[in-house]
Amino acid sequence: MSFHVYLSGEIHTDWRDEIQRGAEAAGLDVVFTAPVTDHDASDAAGDHLGETPSQFWRDHQSSKVNAIRTRTLIEQSDLVVVRFGDKYKQWNAAFDAGYCAALGKPYVTLHGEEIVHPLKEVDADAQAWCTTTDQVVEVLRYVLKA
Repeated sequence: MSFHVYLSGEIHTDWRDEIQRGAEAAGLDVVFTAPVTDHDASDAAGDHLGETPSQFWRDHQSSKVNAIRTRTLIEQSDLVVVRFGDKYKQWNAAFDAGYCAALGKPYVTLHGEEIVHPLKEVDADAQAWCTTTDQVVEVLRYVLKA
């Protein structure tokens, strides 16, 4: 069975690469997609549409352009992995998890124990809470090969 997996969330570490390497090493038939992970490019996604009067409107404009990719790839995925890092608050990742919940799209969360409490509602709807990328790969292995 082939799977499409969207890797949502934190963009400051190589967790996506770890999962992709692990899935490849396990021989899993997985197609991975992700949001734009270049922070500056993401922030400027709507700049070509014209000047904005404030940072709020620049962010608003760019978030709508980014949403074209995000929504499309989440809707096309079989599973979404939502990563919350410890350094920054990933509000966009929480939004992606909520979007998955609204769609009935299966998702797993990936984060440390120190942020279990603030993510209790997000984790409550997840099919699994993982603390390591190896655990994510094991979930994929089970789903695809069991």
